Amino acid sequence: MGILGARDTHAIEEMDRPDCDPDRLDRTYRQFALVNRVLSGWHGLYRSRVRPLLSTTGPATLLDVGCGGGDLALLFARWAAADGIDLRVTGIDPDGRAYRFAAGREQAPGVQFRQATSAELVAEGRVYDVVISNHVLHHLNASELQSLLSDSSALALSSAFHNDLRRSAPAYALFAAAALPLRGSYIRRDGLTSIRRSYTVPELAAVVPRGWTAEPHSPFHCLLTYRTGAE
Repeated sequence: MGILGARDTHAIEEMDRPDCDPDRLDRTYRQFALVNRVLSGWHGLYRSRVRPLLSTTGPATLLDVGCGGGDLALLFARWAAADGIDLRVTGIDPDGRAYRFAAGREQAPGVQFRQATSAELVAEGRVYDVVISNHVLHHLNASELQSLLSDSSALALSSAFHNDLRRSAPAYALFAAAALPLRGSYIRRDGLTSIRRSYTVPELAAVVPRGWTAEPHSPFHCLLTYRTGAE
């Protein structure tokens, strides 16, 4: 079947190791801003999926689960501000290293970062108009995935969107070439590991609970969507 025939759930990304090099990790978070802007497709998802759900007459709220270095949370705030939308964005990550990087960067109005899990926010009774995550699903084991989706449906007042890598030979080959200039970080090596760990759309559709829809977002991404009341 080859290395991409099935999910490689035993592969570990270097940046997930507690003893990874802090300088390389810092550089990785910085380079994520470019990678996410160019490859993740979130601007299109914001325009087509998220923006129509946000109130234009009062504050709207968005939760970014597993926010990493915080670049996507800041992008959402910037896009919404350009559209005249008052969007309050919360980015959470359980990894203290990611939280410290995100909290230490130049902040934007209406954006806050917390070191927290989605389960902790559910326990606090928090809710948000929209819940998102980017490149998180492939990190999770089967139980963790179900917990995230359960938490997301509890936290989302309107919809949740989880965007993740889509495993394929073209994605692997193209990323291997495109990431060559990104030196001094874990981006290329971990990105290839992430693709090996990631789902195909049928694999994802087979494991999500009722109320969730798996679809191709691009040739290289899967999108999981939940809409309140769809169960």
